Amino acid sequence: MGSYTSNYQRLVSYTKILASHVNHGRHLDALSLFHRLHASSAAALDAFVFPLALKSCAAAHRPLLGAAIHAHVTKLSFVSNPFVACAFVDMYGKCVSISSARQLFDEIPHRNVVVWNAMISTYTHAGRVADALGLFEVMDVEPNTSTFNAIISGLSGMEDGSFKALSFYRRMGEAGLKQNLITLLALLRACVDLAVLNLIKEIHGYAIRNGIDSHPHLMSCLVEAYGRCGCIVNAQCVFDSMTTSERDVVAWSSLISAYALHGDAATALETFKQMEMEKVQPDGITFLGVLKACCHVGLADEALGYLGRMCMDYGVEATSDHYACVVDVLSRAGRLNEAYEVINGMPVRATAKTWGALLGACRTYGEVELAEIAGRALFELEPDNPANYVLLARIYASVGRHEEAQRMRREMNERGVKSAPGSSWVVYQV
Repeated sequence: MGSYTSNYQRLVSYTKILASHVNHGRHLDALSLFHRLHASSAAALDAFVFPLALKSCAAAHRPLLGAAIHAHVTKLSFVSNPFVACAFVDMYGKCVSISSARQLFDEIPHRNVVVWNAMISTYTHAGRVADALGLFEVMDVEPNTSTFNAIISGLSGMEDGSFKALSFYRRMGEAGLKQNLITLLALLRACVDLAVLNLIKEIHGYAIRNGIDSHPHLMSCLVEAYGRCGCIVNAQCVFDSMTTSERDVVAWSSLISAYALHGDAATALETFKQMEMEKVQPDGITFLGVLKACCHVGLADEALGYLGRMCMDYGVEATSDHYACVVDVLSRAGRLNEAYEVINGMPVRATAKTWGALLGACRTYGEVELAEIAGRALFELEPDNPANYVLLARIYASVGRHEEAQRMRREMNERGVKSAPGSSWVVYQV
């Protein structure tokens, strides 16, 4: 009896260490410890150990080890345990294939809401939101908050899923389920896409009433959401309510981007200076906001300076989006040859946004030679975009080269490229 108690206490102690490894992302250490526990005959492993090991298998991408654990767990008849089953669905979905996870899900005899949530989350993380919705509709147990969170998060990440995400948020309330931090974070993404200011305020109020508003991640998301919707005052108020330690790079970047988006370059750049004084390390998103601020007011030299500092002072690698901003501000300033030199010196391939900025400025300044170069690059990147053909044709026509302009229109017809009629949409808020 004493030996059993001692072995059990030892297993509990090792399980705590294993959980600590997993929770802190030390997955190779966790798997090494699991191997030692499995090799030891001192105590039989229980259903609490296997989900931890499977989580590390998924994170470290160890499908063969996961399959071996599956075979061992089947012998021990632990597969029916909902937490073990949930871990297997997650592991197979991340390491093997979605179809393997679904096959395992279908074979589980007794599926509680935890197991259903695991399969739905596997679908949404893989971008298969339609499959997640189909599974949601055939659930034979009552969905809980985690179920709705997975669906809302999946829909919010889709290009056309924001309205559906708001619909599921309403369904969640009708089902009497209480929203938590994960719900609000997922929902704010949809609100930003749709610029639904009233709902952002509703989420903010709910967070205050339920004591969630102090979470730094949510505060940063609120700064971004208010800023993207044009409510700069609220964005600044939320930021000011955060403590110095809570103002991480996400919060600072969100505020800088908010001011840049709405043309207040002076405040955006001043905010960046404050961020540097607070010794917060900026990232690529921070500098993207700074460069956009420079672009809005034509600070070409400053933009070049920030691009240099970004790489030299902070070791942040510039992406095509950063270069696109610099090309844009140089092009707007009429420094077209410099803009073209930046494009030629880019370590990454120039995007349509970058070439488009140069082409647009070529029309403004009547630069035909560079316009032809930019136009041809755009025809390769976006062969079906009629705007590029039309713009180059207008540049030709503006300098009296009507034959080339007609050739552009013929080329559009030969490629089957057609100009789409203009359209717009509004969100009516009551």
